[in-house]
Order: sequence, then structure tokens, then C-alpha cells
Amino acid sequence: MENKAIGGYFELETVSRKKYLHDNLLSLNTARNCFEYILLAKKYKHIYLPYFTCDVLLEPIEKLGLSYSFYDVDVNLEPIFDFSIIKDTEGFLLNNYFGVKGKIVKAISEKIPNVIIDNAQALFEDPISGIDTFYSPRKFLGIADGGFVSSSAKIDLVLKDDQSYHRMDHLLKRVELGAESGYEAFKTNDESLENQPIKNMSKLTKRILEGLDYDQIAMRRRKNFDVLHQFLGKANKLKMDIERTTVPMIYPFQSTDAKSIKNKLKSKRVFCATYWPNVTEWCTMEKYSYRLANEIVALPIDQRYSEKEMEFILKIIS
Repeated sequence: MENKAIGGYFELETVSRKKYLHDNLLSLNTARNCFEYILLAKKYKHIYLPYFTCDVLLEPIEKLGLSYSFYDVDVNLEPIFDFSIIKDTEGFLLNNYFGVKGKIVKAISEKIPNVIIDNAQALFEDPISGIDTFYSPRKFLGIADGGFVSSSAKIDLVLKDDQSYHRMDHLLKRVELGAESGYEAFKTNDESLENQPIKNMSKLTKRILEGLDYDQIAMRRRKNFDVLHQFLGKANKLKMDIERTTVPMIYPFQSTDAKSIKNKLKSKRVFCATYWPNVTEWCTMEKYSYRLANEIVALPIDQRYSEKEMEFILKIIS
């Protein structure tokens, strides 16, 4: 083993608690590679996935040469699907949308075979024993890459460690120059994660994860969600029945006036992601997924913000 260098210039200073959320799970370099890991381990031949999901999930499916087909979801974000047709060689991808569908995901996963839970938007949800699950921590935290996978199935691969130092530009620019200045670097980082081989999570990403206060993050997200829901719940077309332990990714406000609301928010420098632009290319207008892609306003509720910012968002919307 190589001796650790002593002295010289300083490295990035971080707080190390030596433990981080899901540190007991397999830590890989991207969430899509966590999905690929599951597909390889389970040797599926065909995958059912929702129209209403991110197109990056096709990357591992197509890389492995698997066939796939789509299903729609209903007004409650629940699958419209005949589960009885699932064969032993087929996997069913089930999304915990926005981190607010934990109850439904648990109920469905107990009833159907070969389910793969996509918790990319539900970082704080515990994995269900015996159910394949993957996570994308960068959707909740200030990191450039990384993913977690929970699976009883294993593949015989010797994995190299990933490196993340060259992916930090957007994170650093946002601190010193603001959100707009780092946006192009953010998009460049997203592109850099395409078609990466499966690797272990980088040391840098782990180091950052070790320094975070997850209890505080969860508490802040819940409080911000509650502030928005108190005022928008009745007007929200998306009805949500969530548990007190739920830690949402965003507040999904479904409105037929979504485009106008997004434009108003953007004019005041409140930026809302679109989930997902590819959906309107995958399916036709009569699918409910098409409506969701056009009507969901993903209001930010994360740990950077307090009740003050939530009230500012509500003022713009109202």
C-alpha cells in the first residue's frame, strides 16, 4: 500500500463524520450505472418502464441490448399496467416520484415480481429488503456524481474508483458567481456522465457526503414542503398522501397554468426543473404522462432555503 503523503499544500478541507446516508449500500459512480448493475445481476431480457421518467435510463438498457416497453401512469402517479404479464426474465421499473410516493411504491413492490425501485427522487427512503433499488444523491445534495444500489444479486466485476475533481466546476461557480454563471458547467457535467463504465464512487464524492448533516437536511425539506402545501394543496391537481417521515425532493405543483407560473418564477430567479422534456417525445397527448410533463411545476424546497424563500415563491405564484 502506498504511503500517505505528509506535509506540503492543503487539500480541500471537509468535515468527516466517517458515515453518510446509505453508506451500507454499494456506492457507484452514477445512478444509471446502479440501474445497469441491477440489470446485469438479474440478467433480465426485457424491461417495462414508465413514459414519465428520465431518458438517461434508456442508456443502460440499450447498452446491454435489452428490449423494453413503456407504460403510462394515472392521476395518482400509479402504474396503469397488468402486472400478471410480467415474466421471470422481465423487470418492472417503478418510480418513487418526487420522493412523495413511498406508500404506493411499498404496496406495489409487495405484490409484483421483478420490481426495480427507482429512488433517484427519494434519497431518504429506506431500501425494502429483497427489492432491487437505486438512488441518485446528486439530486438532493451538492455533489457532482455518485449513486447507491441495494440488491441481493451481485456481479463478478473488479471495479475501479471513479474520479470527480474535474466535475466540480458548476458547484464552485454557483458559490462564487451565482446560479446563472454555473449553468453551462452544470450541463457539461451532466453530459460528462453519459456512457460511463460502472465504477466505485469517487473518494471526493464520499468525502463530501461524510460531511453533511442529514437530519438537518431532512427537517428543512419537510418544513419547506409543508409551507408550500399549506397554501397550494387545495389548488394542486396532484393529490399527495405522504408520511411524516417522507423527505421530498421538490414540491410538485400540478397546474394547467404551469408554463406561465414557471416563466413568472424564472423572471424572479426562481428556477424549476422540468420532469421530463423527453416524455412528450415518447408518448402522445392522450397519455396522462404527457400532461404531467407539461403541468408539473417543480418548486424548490431544499435545505438551502427557509420559510422566507417559500413565502417569496408563494407571493410570485399568487
